Amino acid sequence: EEDFEIIDKKQIPDAAELRNEEKAKPEEARWSAPILSLARKASENLALSYGSALKSASLVGLVSKPGSSDSPAKTSTRCHTMEERANLMNMMKLSIKILIQSALSLGRTLDSDFPPLQQFFVVLEHCLKHGLKVKKTFIGQNKSFFGPLELVEKLCPEASDIATSVKNLPELKTAVGRGRAWLYLALMQKKLADYLKVLLDHKHLLSEFYEPDALMMEEEGAVIVGLLVGLNVIDANLCLKGEDLDSQVGVIDFSLYLKETQDSDGKQDGGITAVLDQKHYVEELNRHLSCTVADLQNKIDCLEKTNSKLQEELAAATDRIGSLQEEQQQLKQQNELIRERSEKSVEVTKEDTKVELDTYKQSRQGLDEMYSDVWKQLKEEKKIRLELEKELELQIGMKTEMEIAMKLLEKDTHEKQDTLVALRQQLEEVKAINLQMFHKSQNAECSLQQKTEAISSFEGKTNEMMSSMKQMEERLQQAEKARQAAEERCNKMKQELAGRLDSCRQQMAQLDGKCSTLEKELKSEKEQRQTLQKELHQEKDATALLKTELQQMEGLKKELRKLQDEKQQLKKVREEQEQALQEMGLHLSQSKLKMEDIKEVNKALKGHTWLKDDEATHCKQCRKEFSISRRKHHCRNCGDIFCSTCSSNELALPSYPKPVRVCDNCHTLLLQQCSSNSS
Repeated sequence: EEDFEIIDKKQIPDAAELRNEEKAKPEEARWSAPILSLARKASENLALSYGSALKSASLVGLVSKPGSSDSPAKTSTRCHTMEERANLMNMMKLSIKILIQSALSLGRTLDSDFPPLQQFFVVLEHCLKHGLKVKKTFIGQNKSFFGPLELVEKLCPEASDIATSVKNLPELKTAVGRGRAWLYLALMQKKLADYLKVLLDHKHLLSEFYEPDALMMEEEGAVIVGLLVGLNVIDANLCLKGEDLDSQVGVIDFSLYLKETQDSDGKQDGGITAVLDQKHYVEELNRHLSCTVADLQNKIDCLEKTNSKLQEELAAATDRIGSLQEEQQQLKQQNELIRERSEKSVEVTKEDTKVELDTYKQSRQGLDEMYSDVWKQLKEEKKIRLELEKELELQIGMKTEMEIAMKLLEKDTHEKQDTLVALRQQLEEVKAINLQMFHKSQNAECSLQQKTEAISSFEGKTNEMMSSMKQMEERLQQAEKARQAAEERCNKMKQELAGRLDSCRQQMAQLDGKCSTLEKELKSEKEQRQTLQKELHQEKDATALLKTELQQMEGLKKELRKLQDEKQQLKKVREEQEQALQEMGLHLSQSKLKMEDIKEVNKALKGHTWLKDDEATHCKQCRKEFSISRRKHHCRNCGDIFCSTCSSNELALPSYPKPVRVCDNCHTLLLQQCSSNSS
């Protein structure tokens, strides 16, 4: 009883027929005259429209041709569904057009009692019900359009608020009532077209609820979604509480879409012009449909051509596959022959490699033994050289002490002539020390000669071993370089010692001459000897202190050298660590920026709670009470509820891909954060 159709241009009556019928009927029934005449014409021309629909379907390919195996019952059902889809789509166009015109002329937000809005929801409900599958349950058969609307919550997370609010309404007890409430809320959010577009993009999910030839599964569904975009101009404030959405009867009222006829002749002319306008509108729709049919025929021709080409390519591909299979068999045989040959060659090479490995291991053992002997000899030579260097350092230290002592003695002789007796004793001690040093130097020279002889003997041995150790030449060359450097150091030390000994001998000769002159003056200085002995004891103590201080200074010099070496190593380590720190600083700066973004997202998700509509009665910012004209709007950042003036800004948040509604406070805070991050 709720089905309807849009009539072809031949079905619309002329103006003369409408006038005759209006004169014949009483005044009370004049408003229903256009509807009755349209219904009568529709029943008369049903057969003609059915035949034309069959022809168009046969052209497109939906209805089988006279030689096909399809039964006439199937062709009739297909044509019937095509007519239903066309009628529903055209009726949807009319309802949307009249709703937008009436809303713009009214100039305010629409209520649930607005008749064009009620008829729009009725027509939309018919479109969603078209081609629904019947689901069997324990209670009985269920056929409701709320099932596919529940999928929107999974595909689009923004629709979760609508689904939760619909489920929380205690007044709704049936699936039909929940579906109607869902449509009301989607229209108030101005996202009805977006949600239905998401459903059409996932037709594999809609196939569970709709038949293949349903309106939502065909192109008419996409056309209706495009028409619904125009409803974003309308502001609607629909109250769901107190309305009985479960028991509403969805009947289409055609009186809204046809102008009422008036009593006077002038008003009758206005009604006729409105009907003629509707006639022209239907003609334009038919023209568009004929254009789409022609386009579909061209597409079918192109598809047939491509199909024939693909069949030819398939035949050529099968031939190629057969030839390739033959070649593959030949290649398999060749591979088997190659494998047999390769296995034989691998066995031969394995035997050869085993023999070579045995010989290599034997030669390697001999070389390792020779290398270990040479390495031990080198270690012993290094130890001997270290001991020699320590002895030389001790001798150099003693010589430096001697030089300091001689200088002190010279100063004392010039300053104090009374200390001659003590100086003689000190000179005798110095002579004894020099003799000891001379003997030690001779002993050191003898030991050096012995060591050089041993080194020469080692060199002969190494020359003999070089013939049998060609593989070890590279490692021995490094050891020889180190040995040559040590020899050069020893020669240099010898030269320095010889020069210092000559200088010491010259100084001793000078001191002997001075001593001869001093002995002559001893007789006159004996009287002062007793007085000077006390001073000599004091000076001896001072010299002992100076010696200890000199030893401490030498130790400090060694420590300074060690510290300088450690300083250079630490400088290198510091430079490497500075480079590593610079790289780590870059990585840390990048990671800090990422962490700040993540923290902002976590703050937006954890720190704010989403207020329910029932909890807020006043705007949080301007504190104005909400009413029918002043609607509630959620801030997507803080979750609080504001009026439209206090939440007119939009920004892109990390949790939302597109710009969403934000209150004024959150808008200023987010802009400051963006400016600080960019700086």
